Amino acid sequence: MTNRVTYAPQDFQKMCKQAERDHESKKLAVLMDRVKRQIAERENPDLKVETSAGESVGARGLRLPSRTVPFER
Repeated sequence: MTNRVTYAPQDFQKMCKQAERDHESKKLAVLMDRVKRQIAERENPDLKVETSAGESVGARGLRLPSRTVPFER
């Protein structure tokens, strides 16, 4: 028989809250990047802004994480 790890309810709640904070932080970082790109494009419309991955991004290139998947990473 295998040993299963069972978390106390407060530990599970802490883990859920931390995951939610991580998710919100990720959404905020994506939003900040989008705003920076929009500002750069307004200041210089001829400039094609590239993402950190090296790919040029159009108006809908990045998306915010889905609200239907609360623990998406």
